[in-house]
Amino acid sequence: MAASHRDTATGAPGTGGYRIGVDLGGTKIEVLALDDGGRERFRRRVPTPRGDYDATLDAIATLVAEAEAALGERASVGVGTPGSISRATGLLRGANSVCLNGRPIREDLARRLARDVRVTNDANCFALSEASDGAGVGADVVFGVILGTGVGGGVVVGGRVLDGPNGIAGEWGHNPLPWPRDDERPGEACFCGRRGCIETFLSGPGLAGDHRRATGEMLAPEAILPGALAGDDACEASLVRYEARLARALAHVINLVDPDVIVLGGGLSNLDRLYANVPALWGPWVFSDRVDTRLVKHRHGDSSGVRGAAWLWPATHRGGAG
Repeated sequence: MAASHRDTATGAPGTGGYRIGVDLGGTKIEVLALDDGGRERFRRRVPTPRGDYDATLDAIATLVAEAEAALGERASVGVGTPGSISRATGLLRGANSVCLNGRPIREDLARRLARDVRVTNDANCFALSEASDGAGVGADVVFGVILGTGVGGGVVVGGRVLDGPNGIAGEWGHNPLPWPRDDERPGEACFCGRRGCIETFLSGPGLAGDHRRATGEMLAPEAILPGALAGDDACEASLVRYEARLARALAHVINLVDPDVIVLGGGLSNLDRLYANVPALWGPWVFSDRVDTRLVKHRHGDSSGVRGAAWLWPATHRGGAG
């Protein structure tokens, strides 16, 4: 299987404590190996086989074998996926790569790799990465937020992902936008079957849709900030509405979880104005006389998912048989 330009191997093999992370995306599969100090020792990225579940598992197994050949020993394996594994059935659900849905991916990978495999959703991996050695390092409670094509979240407490009995901890994107104004009701339809979900307001398509409804202009999310900077009042107004909604939505999280830090990831996390403007707005919605929660930008960017997958296992684990 041909590797892309993202193909590196560094460090002497056999140093021990290696963890392999796999980021299973709709267009690419990436593997990363970390040593016991969190340093990158191997990375490779290949295209995801389209619509082929067995070929996807084979690609993951090949990447893990290549990583271990470069490292010189077995390692633990953690996998970040879209969607989540049902506690009732053990099958993956809610993945935008539909060939994965309804499949026992954790058990199938464990058989192929002859070891236990830890699998969780990509938002959890993002949160764990940023809590372990990213923008949230040193914090006891970290809420990781994905603001991209969709809206996701993950909670890390004491260095461990909070999963919950239903496997959905942190899924704030499919709660209703809190304290909605009259002009925000009932909200746009969401793919989950409800209306007015946070995702329909705060995702990239949500921002673009709000701008279109307000102006009649179709504008990509990444074009709205430059428009505002160029003095376009309509673009500025769209960002002001977005910031107010994000402030309310995150205030709801603070009231429920009271995190030390909230780390933003995804394409919209690159709106640098959010980090000053949103905390200045969320105070009236937080049930406290002061708000000490910090809002920060990711440190690892696109690498957070695969790094978080590797961090699913402790450094002492050696990838024993499953």
